[in-house]
Amino acid sequence: MTENTHATSTQVQLVSRPDGWPTAEDFRTVTVQLDDLGENQVRVANEFMSVDPYMRGRMSDAKSYIPPFVLGETMDGGAVGRVVASRSADLPVGTLVLHQLGWRDVAQADAGAFRAVADLPGASPSLYLGILGMTGLTAYVGLTEIAHLAPGETVFVSGAAGAVGTAVGQIARLLGAGRVIGSAGSDEKVALLKEKYGFDAALNYKTAPVREQLAELAPGGVDVFFDNVGGDHLEAAIDVMNDHGRLALCGAISQYNTTDTAEGPDNMVKFIKGSLSMRGFTLGNHLDKAGEYNEKMSEWFADGEIQYDETVVDGIENAVDAFLGLMRGANTGKMVVRTS
Repeated sequence: MTENTHATSTQVQLVSRPDGWPTAEDFRTVTVQLDDLGENQVRVANEFMSVDPYMRGRMSDAKSYIPPFVLGETMDGGAVGRVVASRSADLPVGTLVLHQLGWRDVAQADAGAFRAVADLPGASPSLYLGILGMTGLTAYVGLTEIAHLAPGETVFVSGAAGAVGTAVGQIARLLGAGRVIGSAGSDEKVALLKEKYGFDAALNYKTAPVREQLAELAPGGVDVFFDNVGGDHLEAAIDVMNDHGRLALCGAISQYNTTDTAEGPDNMVKFIKGSLSMRGFTLGNHLDKAGEYNEKMSEWFADGEIQYDETVVDGIENAVDAFLGLMRGANTGKMVVRTS
């Protein structure tokens, strides 16, 4: 295969920083002519790229745990693809690789930017962007390193029908949780959580206040809260936390696109009375747990213990629409874009 294979790349760039909800006008799609491969470089035809809630934060230039996207430059993010041209002995043509050069259909860089992964018999390589990758690791770290889940405890998961949420529910059960409760944004997703993902109970946050519903579903209280949403879900969870309960804050999607200052929970005194602890986390500080997680997940996956859903949007030209849909809860499970 020659170096001219896939010699152009269609890429998505951020051109303005959203104020509130992002719109299609904040982005542009360009076609880039790729240079000839340099020594130890490879060219990869991406098969799938990831869109994730954290990317909304990178569209702002506010100080955060990860640098913002640069205006006028191609964005990045998780992707999986196959080497189509190579000047690296370690990554020959045909190798499946995982990397962070998403938001494009063809990626080119030094071989060190890519990590070879095994083909998955009977399964899509997109799983490396979800349950077999950072998404699943995030769930595992939150439950073990942050919340220190113990067997028999009750877990409440907000945003439970999303990629991280569905992973949290299943991993919590596999780690011995006694009861798992989730929240989602439709009756269909509530049914999915209970029927497919093994949640003992679930609520539709759009039908009645979360505070009222959660109190009914958790008469024995909650020991661990894994939060992807914030706002009313956080407030509701504090209400029902058992003494010495732990709250792991992974995301706050309810606040990512608001232009107003969010009000804090009105029940913070419960932290004193119940000796509660709350800790936010980002995965980058816990990558040392990846080996442990991969070993456990490989066993669970091979044993048929893991369920998953993907919402797949076709075409790099529709990547922005996929991201905007993710922000409004249009996904069940992991949202990915099929770029090839």
